[in-house]
Amino acid sequence: MSNHTLGRSLNPLALPLNGSALIEASAGTGKTFTIAILYVRLVLGHGQTEDSPLQNLLPPNLLVVTFTEAATKELRDRIRTRLTQAAEVFSGAPDESDPPAETALIYQLRNEGYPDPATWPDCRKKLLLAAEWMDEAAVSTIHGFCNRMLSEHAFDSGSLFKLTLETDQSELLDDAARDYWRTFVYPLPPALMDEALSHWKTPADLRKAVRNLIDDPDSLGTPPDNVRQAINQVASLRLERSQALKAHPWTQWQEEVTELLNDLNKRKRLHGGSKNAMVKSWHTLTAWAESEGLLPEGLDKAGFKNQTPEGLDDILKGSDPAPHHPAFDVIEELMAFSQNQPSAKSDILRHASHWIAERLESEKQKRSEMGFDDLLTRLDDALHGPRGDQLAATIRRQFPVALIDEFQDTDPVQYRIFDRIYDVESSDPDTCLLMIGDPKQAIYGFRGADIYTYLKARQGVKERTWTLGTNFRSAKPMVAAVNRVFEHSDQHSRDGAFLFGKGDTSPLPFQGVAANGTKRLWSVNGKVQPSLVFWAHESGEEGKDGNPKGLAKGAATADVAETCASEIARLLTLGQAGKAGFALPGHPDDLEPVTPKDIAILVNNRNEARAVRDALGRRRIKSVYLSDRDSVLTSQEAREMLCWLRAFAEPRQLACIRAALATPTLSQSWQALDRLLTDEIALDQEIERFMGYQQQWQKQGVLPMLRSFLMDFEVPGRLLQRPDGERRLTDILHIAELLQQDSLQLDGEHALVHHYTRILRAADEENEHRTLRLESDAGVVKVVTVHKSKGLEYPLVFLPFGTAYRAQSEKQAFVRYHDKQGKLVTVFDPNAEDVASADQERLGEDIRKLYVALTRARFATWVGAAALDSWPQSGLGYLIAGEASNRITDCLTRLGEGRPEITVTPLPEAEQTQYTEPAPEALGPALEPVRETKEDWWIASYSTIEYTGMAGTGIAFTGEVEDAQTQNLLEESTQEEGEETAPMPDTRNHHNFPKGAGPGTFLHELLEWCSQQGFQRIVDNPPRLREQLTRRCSTRGWNDWVEPLEQWLQSLISRPMQLQRSGTESVCLADLATLRPELEFWFESRNVSIGKLDQLVTHYTLNGADRPRVEENRFNGMLKGFIDLVFEHNGQYYVLDYKSNTLGEEDSAYTDQAMGNAILNKRYDLQYVLYLLALHRLLKARLPGYSYDQHIGGAVYLFLRGVHSASGGAFTDKPPRELIEHLDALFDGESVPGGVAA
Repeated sequence: MSNHTLGRSLNPLALPLNGSALIEASAGTGKTFTIAILYVRLVLGHGQTEDSPLQNLLPPNLLVVTFTEAATKELRDRIRTRLTQAAEVFSGAPDESDPPAETALIYQLRNEGYPDPATWPDCRKKLLLAAEWMDEAAVSTIHGFCNRMLSEHAFDSGSLFKLTLETDQSELLDDAARDYWRTFVYPLPPALMDEALSHWKTPADLRKAVRNLIDDPDSLGTPPDNVRQAINQVASLRLERSQALKAHPWTQWQEEVTELLNDLNKRKRLHGGSKNAMVKSWHTLTAWAESEGLLPEGLDKAGFKNQTPEGLDDILKGSDPAPHHPAFDVIEELMAFSQNQPSAKSDILRHASHWIAERLESEKQKRSEMGFDDLLTRLDDALHGPRGDQLAATIRRQFPVALIDEFQDTDPVQYRIFDRIYDVESSDPDTCLLMIGDPKQAIYGFRGADIYTYLKARQGVKERTWTLGTNFRSAKPMVAAVNRVFEHSDQHSRDGAFLFGKGDTSPLPFQGVAANGTKRLWSVNGKVQPSLVFWAHESGEEGKDGNPKGLAKGAATADVAETCASEIARLLTLGQAGKAGFALPGHPDDLEPVTPKDIAILVNNRNEARAVRDALGRRRIKSVYLSDRDSVLTSQEAREMLCWLRAFAEPRQLACIRAALATPTLSQSWQALDRLLTDEIALDQEIERFMGYQQQWQKQGVLPMLRSFLMDFEVPGRLLQRPDGERRLTDILHIAELLQQDSLQLDGEHALVHHYTRILRAADEENEHRTLRLESDAGVVKVVTVHKSKGLEYPLVFLPFGTAYRAQSEKQAFVRYHDKQGKLVTVFDPNAEDVASADQERLGEDIRKLYVALTRARFATWVGAAALDSWPQSGLGYLIAGEASNRITDCLTRLGEGRPEITVTPLPEAEQTQYTEPAPEALGPALEPVRETKEDWWIASYSTIEYTGMAGTGIAFTGEVEDAQTQNLLEESTQEEGEETAPMPDTRNHHNFPKGAGPGTFLHELLEWCSQQGFQRIVDNPPRLREQLTRRCSTRGWNDWVEPLEQWLQSLISRPMQLQRSGTESVCLADLATLRPELEFWFESRNVSIGKLDQLVTHYTLNGADRPRVEENRFNGMLKGFIDLVFEHNGQYYVLDYKSNTLGEEDSAYTDQAMGNAILNKRYDLQYVLYLLALHRLLKARLPGYSYDQHIGGAVYLFLRGVHSASGGAFTDKPPRELIEHLDALFDGESVPGGVAA
């Protein structure tokens, strides 16, 4: 995968809404907001031509696809809100004086896109109509979309008109697994049946094993024809191997080895107890050699392990080598055979997966049913079938626009569907396909999401990849810390930060983001704290190989959990005292104290959650646990509920009533339960009570009956007194709601009991309705799995188990990974190479999980870094370039070196400090703001500077430059009026090419395209350039200019240009290896006097020559711009700007003097100085050992029409370092020398 480019920064008001594009939205960069703004533009038809089919679209024509019902609802609501806001902006009402960012962007859309107020009523009408239609909007899950297409287009899709969607197919799968068991396992003779039972005890176990294999059985390889024969063959192999091992002279070896061991004991090299165990093992070996048994018993005992070459060497005293005997080698073979026997598990799994998949499909056809996955495969099959073209065209007409959210979670089938409909690579301008996601957050591989599918789409869109590059969530130090972790990994890890290669050429590059989130900072005791804290936990010991010894996972988990809880208790106590919280810089009294609701602890699984919640509980800190994989049906309360339901349904069955009353939740005493066995009156009372529950169930429903039952036994009051009571009560009420919903589709109590029994068997299957709910919205600490935390944010985050992971193993029946073509393959009986490939993908997902975890916090994150065995194979271990020979502390220290926002410390000692929860306060009067409104703040650019003293050069534009195209247009518009309307000459060359803003922007875009393609590739492939020119010129009616433009561009690319005014250094564009076109920059400007800026630039550049003076104004906020080209040559970095200005009608007009005068007249000196300041700041942050004098080459302003002049059209300048340093200070709000006025 080569020829990858970094995505361009996205301006949501300028993004072309035609063809296909990929929008990469890093964590916290406003993805949902961007989708809503793009939706507003699509409703308005903004940026579309009048005859475009993408005009006059309404919500039913705008397809928005996401992956959960909850996300669908949120998107629909956000879009409706944004449409209503936009309608208000177009209403003609007075503008808000200080609108929020969202509304300000809509004002900008109105003012720039629809400057004529006469058009506003029509726009408002479109927006209000769309808002009213949002209930009919095509916002759905991928499965909902597929279901609708299959039903609405039944003829073209070849699907039945009446096809029932069965969302829960667990019962059907259960039946198929039982049928397989009856057909193939039951008939096996005992010896062969033992092989099957050694892997799966019941049909339910087999069902779990094949559940993830039946989706694509063809990828599993050819199954055996006969299961019995496959098992028999494996049994024969095992027997042959056993017989071969038995054939060795064990009796003879017994005497020889016993004598050898006695000798070692006499020489004090072997302990007597160890020797006796080793001698005793020989009785077992000789007996086994004469028996029918496959293996000797007790092979895992020390007596056998110590008689392998390695084991004997370890146990012997002294430095002399251990004696050798062939028996020791054979015992090692015997132990290896016992641990890795030939198995029929893979053959059975492959056979069962094929058979059960076919059975399921057959049964679904008989019942006219579809499952969720069938929706996708059926639509995919239809789109690639005989009527596929017609179906794709029909869907395209129905939905000319599609926005796919969370695109990184797409699987190959889903992508094939959208690619077939919209043809990603061809990018049809009559349609619009926007794929929005973040590949760094692709963490749902276990659900079928496929990062390789994302990369395929990225290849398809090519340069049409855009990025949201500013984090609007987190504080600047937090963003900087996360940028540092992944940039460090990109430089120092073997395969780049995300395992797809290093740097910009990676198909999955890491692009750091700017920070524009909260301005508060995490502060303790009046001091700003680091935003990323690593707790290094090491054993401090060395292993035999000299490497640091790893920690035991169980002990390390307990240690880090205790420290995590201890630190939270300390911080919360400080928060109560007003000493820890979120402070506003410069306002020490403005502190928001930290409270429990500000803290989240991210874990990988339930066991980690239990460890940390227990530690919190011991310090009286309340917490809740939330997972997106844990089902409420796996809880203890779910099984108790089954006992209760059986008693309600069969109140005369004494065993059922007794079982119900004995459940722990009811907390009945042993005496009360015993009385039911001896006291008939008490028993009759309970029977009567449960008969009452049955009647209430029949009359009112299962939910009201369960609530009455819980209140009668005082369950809520009793549970809420327990530490885990809120969790348990939430689960009970959740299950009661599920039962009420299911009962509406069932007939009677017994049907519901049967249904509930069945779904309990499939409790571990994912179902969003059964996922554990948050038991409390109160201000408590949240313990959340990393998967569940995706998309959420928290002020403070603890990631205590940062080095925990689950590696792939050769003991697995199968592994899955992507081959070199990016196709997912399943390998049974994997070898070491297969396991390594699968584990590499596991590592990749772990790294992306870590990215998700590290980007949840707004202010600070604590990471537990325990040096477990093989910790370098964890996601964190890889990112910090860990090796087995390294101490984890050393690796982390290199990461944090010179970074105040990152700190590394040994794991603090846990304290048992108790946290005292404050008593709830009574509500007081409503708060009123007391702070004054902040100073004016805006985004400016070079183009906002205004001038005096020279007619015709003033630039009155004062708005924000949103993209490179707008900036180029502004610069080109400074050319003299009337130039563009000059008569067309008879001869066409670069001097008489049309002049003005439009042609100038045209040339900029052509050169940008050339740089993106690669200048040398353009020189080597002239037809490619000619094709592009033909297409672009034809849209402007400039067909006669194709050949002159081709010659002109080839000259610009191939002709050397001077890089220094002395003429000692030159290069042509085609020879540039390291370059970056249209580099966007932003940096802060703190109340900068533009007059002072002008004085400095005039004093230090171009000999202080006269030039137009700027009008006094200020920059306060952010300065933004786009540099046409940044390149590196011979270790120096240059900024290059293309200028299409006309200085004369002959090549001789483009002298250094003439170009210098044009630079001064247009004040391009200010422009290139600001560009060099931006480059200086970038290199200072990114380039080790950076020096302005050494690494900056200067500015090159390439006057395109002077390409054949003696100067080559290149005007160069390198301002002195003093100027750049003064400007650096000026923009940081610092004072600079005053006496520099020209």
